[in-house]
Amino acid sequence: MRLYKRGRIFWYEFEFGGQRIRESSKSANQDIARRNMSEHKRKLELGTAGLKERKKPLLFSVAARQWLELNRAHWSNSNQRIEGYNVDHLLPHFAKLLLTDITGEDVSRYQAARKKEHASPRTINMEVGTLRAILRKHRLWANIQPDVRMLKTRQDIGRALTADEQHRLLIVCKNSRSRSLYPAVVLSLLTGLRNGELRLLQWRQVDLLQNILTVGKSKTEGGEGRQIPLSPTALQVLQEWRSQFPCAFPSHYVFPSERYGLNGEDGHKGGATTRYEVRPDVPIGSWKVSWTAARKAAGVQCRWHDFRHCFVNALSEGKASDTTIMSLAGHLSRKMMELYSHTRLEAKRSAISAIDSVIAGQRSTQFPPQSEEAETFIRQ
Repeated sequence: MRLYKRGRIFWYEFEFGGQRIRESSKSANQDIARRNMSEHKRKLELGTAGLKERKKPLLFSVAARQWLELNRAHWSNSNQRIEGYNVDHLLPHFAKLLLTDITGEDVSRYQAARKKEHASPRTINMEVGTLRAILRKHRLWANIQPDVRMLKTRQDIGRALTADEQHRLLIVCKNSRSRSLYPAVVLSLLTGLRNGELRLLQWRQVDLLQNILTVGKSKTEGGEGRQIPLSPTALQVLQEWRSQFPCAFPSHYVFPSERYGLNGEDGHKGGATTRYEVRPDVPIGSWKVSWTAARKAAGVQCRWHDFRHCFVNALSEGKASDTTIMSLAGHLSRKMMELYSHTRLEAKRSAISAIDSVIAGQRSTQFPPQSEEAETFIRQ
C-alpha cells in the first residue's frame, strides 16, 4: 500500500485479490488520504467474506426526516400532509430515541398519551402506522411487533342523513360564499364520490353528452376508472357549473383553486365577497371552512364522508344488487358495502322472517309419532 501525489491530490495504490487498485483519495491531506485507502480496502475485504457493513443506529428524528424525503415523490400532496402530521405527533415522544431502542412499551405509552390528548383511536392507529413504516424501512419493526396492539376503532361512525337534514344542508350550501360548495355537495350525494375523487375530478372525466362521469385517481384499485351515470339533477348542476368556465380545457379541474375576499377596499364583516386568483390547473385544496360553516348554519352534525352512506343507502333502498352497488361505489369487499349500507339489516330481517314462517308452519303440522322420543319432542 502506498500514497503518492498527482498535483495537489493524494492517490493511493494497493493489491487485492491479485488486482492492483489505484484511485484518487480526493484529498490533499495525507492523513485523510491514508484513512480513505484503509476504508476502501476494508470494504473490499468485507465484501469478499460475504459480510455486510453494519450501519450505525439512527435517531428517530433523523430516520423520520429521511423517510419523508425518500417517499415524497411517490405520495400525493394530501398523503404528504397526513404523514407529515403523523411525524409531528411522533417526534415529541420518539425524537431522541435510537431506532434500535424503541420498544413495544414505548408504543403503548405513546398510545396512552395521545388518548389523554383526546385523539381518536383511528388517528392514533394512523400515527403508529407511520412509526411502523419507518421501523420497517430499517428492518426493526418485526422485533417489537408482537408487543404492539392497535386500538379498536368504531365501525358505526358513519350514517345516512335524513331527507330533512339533506334539504337543510343544500339550502345553506347554495347560499355559501364558496360558489363550488353547492355543486360539490350535490355531486357527492348523487355519485358517491369520495372527497379526494371529487377534488381531483377534471373536465375530461365528465361526459355531458353521454351523461357519464369517470373516476380518476382513487383510494382503492376498485374505485379507479369506474363509470357513474349522471342523474338528471347531477347533469343539470354540472352543466350550470360548467357554464361558469367558458374557457375550460379538458385538463382543467372541475373544482379549481379559488381565493375569496371582501369586495372593495373598505370591506367589512358581513359584506359582499368576491373571488380572485382562480387557478383552473390547480384543484381546490378543501371545502373545510365553508363546509364547517354550512353544517353549523344548517344545524346538522355529520361528516362529508356521510354523503357516501347516503348514496349507498339510496341504492340499497332502490333494490340495486350488491354487484351494482360495489361497482358504483368502488368498494372492493362486501364487508365494506355492509358498513355503508344501512338497509341491509332490514333485508336480513325479512329473510330471517321468511325462514321463520316456514319453520313455524312445520311445527304446527301434526306428524304421527314414530316413537316415544318423537312424541316427547313434538310435545316440547
